[in-house]
Amino acid sequence: MAFEHTSVMPEEVKKYLALKPGHICVDCTLGGAGHAGQIIQSILPDGKFIGIDQDIDAINNARLIFKNNPGDITLIHDNFVNLPEIFASLNITGVDGIVLDLGLSLNQLKNSKRGFSFQRSEDLDMRMDTREQLTAMDIINSFKEKELADIFFQYGEEKMARKIAKNIIAKREEKKIKTTGELAEIVKESIPAKIQFKKKIHPATKVFQALRIYVNRELEHLKTFMGNIPELLNKNGHIVVISFHSLEDRIVKQQIKKFEDGCTCPRDLPRCACGFEQKLESLFKKPLLPSTKEIESNPMARSAKMRVAKRI
Repeated sequence: MAFEHTSVMPEEVKKYLALKPGHICVDCTLGGAGHAGQIIQSILPDGKFIGIDQDIDAINNARLIFKNNPGDITLIHDNFVNLPEIFASLNITGVDGIVLDLGLSLNQLKNSKRGFSFQRSEDLDMRMDTREQLTAMDIINSFKEKELADIFFQYGEEKMARKIAKNIIAKREEKKIKTTGELAEIVKESIPAKIQFKKKIHPATKVFQALRIYVNRELEHLKTFMGNIPELLNKNGHIVVISFHSLEDRIVKQQIKKFEDGCTCPRDLPRCACGFEQKLESLFKKPLLPSTKEIESNPMARSAKMRVAKRI
């Protein structure tokens, strides 16, 4: 299976990870291994690279790419939420860099045949880890109308969630909804033309986003993962997170802030009495955005936001 190795904000990732030879770094979302290559070059000759992905295709691709690489490389098929357990299994107490790119890989969109995109008609799967049981097809064909509407609104911020859910229920009573094409058409028919005309995105974009997030428990895993970060980084170690929609970015921002400024004492107290100890320092208040030049060459980067924090 051919992989494309385009990575988002590669120069910024390299700069803000601030890696040196001998460092240990984890790429928690290998994807097409675009970030991995430059990370490995930064930590040679004595560094250690750990690559993680819940998609076995990404792991198999990385094995081919790095099979002749002289570096210390460990590739693990797992979800990044399990990083504490992974560290324990490798006898690692902390690392110098962690990168998390939350976007879909080009392979998942174009070649996985798991229904991540409505650009082609595929089975409604959307599992990043095919060892999991729940699929988008299960959700669309068995969840109640209110449950569907809640998913579309909560995870996709879709304003027409109720109408879409109602139409899905009506259509599935006629026949099972099996493909991305069928679902995309139902969503399109549910949204008035005047609203579609105003949108810059395909009418089904938010529904597909919501289903993918729900199937893979993405926000739940991200919040748990970010809550563990201070215990996973060595002193002065950096975490770089690239998110692609507001729900992800909000979690990253809030979790960093909790470890940066989590004192719960009244503001008029002369000193902290709650025992708060700062563990992270954000490198900039607002997220970094990709350059216009990068967006022109890689349209997938257009909604990317990068946040960086350092372990105190």
